[in-house]
Amino acid sequence: MSVVLGLDIGTTSTIGILIRLPGEVLGTASRPATLSSPRPGWAEEDPRQWWANVGEIARELMGCIGPEELKGIGVTGMLPAVVLLDERGELLRPSIQQSDARCGAEVEALRAEVDETAFLKRAGNGINQQLVAPKLRWLAAHEPEVFARIATVFGSYDYVNWRLTGVSAIEQNWALEAGFVDLTTREVADDLVALARVPRATLPPRSVSHAILGRVTAAAAAETGLPAGVPVVGGGADLIASALGAGVVSPGDVLLKFGGSVDVLIATDRAAPDARLYLDHHLVPGLYMPNGCMATGGSGLNWFVETFGGGRSHRDLDRLAEAVPAGADGVAILPYFLGEKTPIHDPEARGAFTGLSLAHGIGHLWRALLEAYAYAIRHHIEVLSEIGHRTETYLASDGGSRSDVWMRIVADVIEAPVQRLDGHPGSCLGAAWTAAIGCGLADDWMGAARFVSKGELVRPDPANAATYRAGYARFRELYRRLS
Repeated sequence: MSVVLGLDIGTTSTIGILIRLPGEVLGTASRPATLSSPRPGWAEEDPRQWWANVGEIARELMGCIGPEELKGIGVTGMLPAVVLLDERGELLRPSIQQSDARCGAEVEALRAEVDETAFLKRAGNGINQQLVAPKLRWLAAHEPEVFARIATVFGSYDYVNWRLTGVSAIEQNWALEAGFVDLTTREVADDLVALARVPRATLPPRSVSHAILGRVTAAAAAETGLPAGVPVVGGGADLIASALGAGVVSPGDVLLKFGGSVDVLIATDRAAPDARLYLDHHLVPGLYMPNGCMATGGSGLNWFVETFGGGRSHRDLDRLAEAVPAGADGVAILPYFLGEKTPIHDPEARGAFTGLSLAHGIGHLWRALLEAYAYAIRHHIEVLSEIGHRTETYLASDGGSRSDVWMRIVADVIEAPVQRLDGHPGSCLGAAWTAAIGCGLADDWMGAARFVSKGELVRPDPANAATYRAGYARFRELYRRLS
C-alpha cells in the first residue's frame, strides 16, 4: 500500500506524520519551534529552524518504511506568515508571523486609502493586521535596507515546499488571506499586490492545495533523507488541514482548534465575507471555510507557565484550577498578549488581569485565563450566527483539547456539548491526506477522518450557565472600556 508524509510547520512545533493508505498511522514525530517577541506585539520565527526540523523529522519517520514506499508529501503551516528571500534565495530576516501586531499604523493608513467595503467584497477579507500589505509597508518604513532587497514573498509552508522542490509558489489560502486574490476570479490581482508596494514579480505563481507542485530535489534529499523524486503537493493552511482531518465538511459542523492559537472554523458552500472573520478556501474544492483565529492560545498559556508557573506544568495548573469555582472568584483576563486578531482586529489591544486580591492564587489566574479563551470562542460563535451560519456540532482538536478542565469550561461558556477527538494528530494529517488526493492515491476527501476517533462528549453544566453569561458580558465590556 502507498505511504504519504504530512508535515505541519506550526507556531510552537514542527510535526510530521507518516500514513499508509487507506487508514494506518505508521508514526509521528515533532520538534519544537521557537516563537520570538523581541518587542511588544512582535512575533517572529526563524525559517531555518523549520527546515532543520523537517530534516530531523523526515529521517526519524523514514526509518519506518523503505524509501520506495513513499509516494507523496504534503506540507501545511500557519498563515499568512511572511517569509522574504533575496535574489539569491537567501533569507532576509526572520519571518513575520501571522500573530504579529507591529503594523497598526500601516493598517490605518491602508484603510484611509482604500474603500474598505469594496475591498472586503473583492478580496474576501477585511483590512486588518493579517494582511501582508501592511507588514511589507512597515518594512519599507522601518527596515528599508531589507525591503529594497526583497525578491520573493511567500509563506511558511511555501518556504518548506521551495526547500523541498526548488519551486516557488504561493498556496491559494496564503494568497487569499494575504489580501492579494480577487475572490471572483480567484487569481492574484496586480492592483492588490501594488498595495504592498512591492513589484508583482516578488509574488510567485499561485498554487492549488492538492495539485502537484514539484518533486523532492537531490539537494533536498541529501539534507532530509527523503527519496529524491517524490511528488510534493501545494499544501494548505494549518487550520484548514486540521478541520479536514476532523471531518468538518458539512454546514453546521464547527472545529475548535486548540493549538498555538485558538481557531474557530466552519465549513460552508458560500463565501459571505465579513470583516470580523477570515475567509479561506476549504481543501475540498468548491467549499469555503469562514474562520476566526486568535493571536494566541497555547502560546499564551505557555507564556503564563514560563513566566508565573514557578516550575509547575500545564497539568499541575489544571489541577489547581479545578479547585476554583466557575468565574474564578472574580478574576477576569483579556488574553490579548499580541494584540488580537478576530473578531476585534485590534493590534493595539493588550492583555489585562483584573479583579485580583490577596485572596487569589495561581489557580485563580490559570482558570481565569482558560475562561478568557472560552469567552473569545463564544464571541466568534455569535459573529458566525449574525452572518447566518448555523453552528450545531462542536468538535475539539489539538493539544489544548486534552485539558479536561479547559474543555469543561468551553462547554459551559458556549452552553453546548463539545465533542473531543481522540487520535487527531493535528494539521499534519490533513496535509498528508491532501497529498494522497493530489497524487491520485485516494479520491474521497472524507477519508482523512477515518484516522480520528471520537472521544468524550463534554456536556455543559447548567449550574454554571448564569455565572458564565455574566462573565462573558463582563469580558466584552472590559475590552470596550480599556480600548
